[in-house]
Amino acid sequence: MTTWPLVKVADACELVVDCVNRTAPLAAEPTPYKMIRTTNVRDGFIDTDNVRYVDETTFGRWTRRAVPLPGDVVLTREAPLGEVGIIRKAEPVFLGQRLIMYRAAPEKLDPYFLMYSMLGDFVQGQIRGYGSGATVEHMRLPDCLSLQLRLPPLGTQRKIAAILSAYDDLIESNNRRIKILEEMAQRIYREWFVDFRFPGHRDMPMAESELGMVPRDWRVGRIDELCSVHKRPFEAKGDAELPLLDMARMRQGSLAATAFGDPSELTTSRIVFEAGDLLFGAIRPNLRKVTLAPVRGVTNTSVLVIRPDSPRWHAFVVALLSSEPVNRWATQRATGTKMPVISWKELSAMATLLPTEALADAFSDIAAPLLEEVQVLSTLITRLKATRDLLLPQLISGQVDVAGLEISVPEVAA
Repeated sequence: MTTWPLVKVADACELVVDCVNRTAPLAAEPTPYKMIRTTNVRDGFIDTDNVRYVDETTFGRWTRRAVPLPGDVVLTREAPLGEVGIIRKAEPVFLGQRLIMYRAAPEKLDPYFLMYSMLGDFVQGQIRGYGSGATVEHMRLPDCLSLQLRLPPLGTQRKIAAILSAYDDLIESNNRRIKILEEMAQRIYREWFVDFRFPGHRDMPMAESELGMVPRDWRVGRIDELCSVHKRPFEAKGDAELPLLDMARMRQGSLAATAFGDPSELTTSRIVFEAGDLLFGAIRPNLRKVTLAPVRGVTNTSVLVIRPDSPRWHAFVVALLSSEPVNRWATQRATGTKMPVISWKELSAMATLLPTEALADAFSDIAAPLLEEVQVLSTLITRLKATRDLLLPQLISGQVDVAGLEISVPEVAA
């Protein structure tokens, strides 16, 4: 095993910037200027799609210390503590509260090596050690500057980063494919069942209903006419090996499940879901955490495990429950001040248009293969992450020596 010198992260960076520790005033509508929050930083990636927006003046004030650039590494100092991501593309983003940003000194430190080092057990152990707080773990700014890295020569750093980045590039590519598939399914759903431009719509007369004018052969019903909630309890003997997918690991604004954990981490009641079930985040439903389960697994009671009553309605139910009208209904009907929760009773009572069975079948013929591909890609991403996470500690610790390997590394700009 190679022994590398220990270096303080602040000594290997040309810039370390803390966030502005107050909430930025938000814009009412989307703008080019995006706020990164702790919920956007996860497992090496930063989600810049599900964000909040500000105007240009606010962006200027909140980036007066530094404008984040591609290659900058972001660490969450609280809620949750210790998540890490790297900015991968140029766009006008800024740090929300409880975040700190590191910019590697190019002559000393590769930014991706920094990111992978901060994901590793050695640095994560320091982060947990620094974490303090009676109710919420958090790190102080001086501690963020004192984190230590094992620092090999720059050429070795780049080789290690190139190996691990190859997995992340595949993960990112599959995430883009998932986004396209989800958008296609939602676009067809909206065109057919919201705008009423379904096959044969010109020959279908409209009729008055409690929801306005609707196709004559459709009817107004409730969500629970199509699906139901399942609460099969976790059994320690038979379910201990199932992967955990709780709200903390569910992605915001995407049906794909790409991160799993160990069910022993849960201290609350655990329930089992099946592949194809829809997992609906019941706490703070405005976060839009709705996941199509790719495999059998375990979650907790803060997630509604929803199963269509018939395969015919599966694709329709998935599209319906991940749509904006359902999200809006769930957000409005959630109860509780600090942590609003939507119950199945309230969610399922939403009046919804039910098309004919023939049209549901036609929609399934088109949308079901798209959703099945989402599940396949979701499973592939979890396997890529598992492989990367297996390699990561061996590479960044020097346990596996890459110095003599012929590995193509990206050209560094002068």
